[in-house]
Amino acid sequence: MLNTSSKRLVSGVAAAGLIVGLAACAPAPDKGEGNANASDFVPCIVSDAGGFDDRSFNQLSWEGTKKAADELGVKLKQAESNSETDFAPNLESMVGQNCNAIVSVGFALSAATVEAANANPDIDFILVDDAADNDFDGNKDAENIKPLLYDTAQAAFLAGYLSAGYSQAGKVGTFGGMEFPTVTIFMDGFKQGVDHYNKVKGTSVEVVGWNGDTGSFTGGFEANQEAKSVAQNILDQGVDVLMPVGGPVYQSALQAIKESGRDVALVGVDADLFQTDESTQDFVLTSILKNMDISTYEAVMSSANGEFDAETYIGTLDNGGVGIAPLHNFEGKVDAALMTEVDALKQDIIGGKVTVKSYLS
Repeated sequence: MLNTSSKRLVSGVAAAGLIVGLAACAPAPDKGEGNANASDFVPCIVSDAGGFDDRSFNQLSWEGTKKAADELGVKLKQAESNSETDFAPNLESMVGQNCNAIVSVGFALSAATVEAANANPDIDFILVDDAADNDFDGNKDAENIKPLLYDTAQAAFLAGYLSAGYSQAGKVGTFGGMEFPTVTIFMDGFKQGVDHYNKVKGTSVEVVGWNGDTGSFTGGFEANQEAKSVAQNILDQGVDVLMPVGGPVYQSALQAIKESGRDVALVGVDADLFQTDESTQDFVLTSILKNMDISTYEAVMSSANGEFDAETYIGTLDNGGVGIAPLHNFEGKVDAALMTEVDALKQDIIGGKVTVKSYLS
């Protein structure tokens, strides 16, 4: 997750809530095969302050954009931001390098992206995790921006159900970096999944760290002592599954788990932690996938093919924009019957039999 002001995030979320009725029906970005003019196409990307090697949000977006560039046989131009003051200059730099499509990674870049898009209507802008509605009127502030949004509550619901069924302690935990909707959407879905398990099974598995309205947060998105202390506090309450939401904060949670000496499973977010960080492989039950690599790739390819669609995209279980990772090393630790239930639950969510609530639905 990304370190930025709550004001910017609230703007993006308010817009997302207003547009979702139309956006939910928008198709995924068109896939393309490249064309005769592909060699002239210039794809570009600007990171949030997390950097392109954050093993999470920025990295996934970069990988999708890079994949498109590689398939097109062109060079990807990129600008890495170290702080919020870099956003506008980095976007201006990309414009100055004759970019045809610019990916802005994260809601923190919304205002700067809108400004750049309005000043450069011939460039296709792709904005990750923000609706580009900074004046709260329910419409995008620039017509040439494609917002990419993700209803991760749906995938988190599955992870919550799985965690509840896996837990021997009858307690699972979660905490976030900062109390932004793009963070709490994971926590909301996770708790709803646990609650659904309790309803189906007649159990009372408890969620520590989030009650549906508020909970435990570190105050930032860094792997630091504060994040470790928050994780330790939740672990001290007896949980045996823990889901940290906030990019690098999982590293502090992992350290706290190791020092606890207890058998506690970790649930990752954004990317499959088992694949992105080998140090987690003995601890990761599953990860909640936010497939930004796929949606950024498809949006960039559609731009390259002259088929750019600026409608808002919302990733769901149905369109593959979100999901959960394989069990990997936990394959033999999880009852096969439980996974059969999780698979069936996924289909029930897709089919509308089970409703998952979030600010995007």
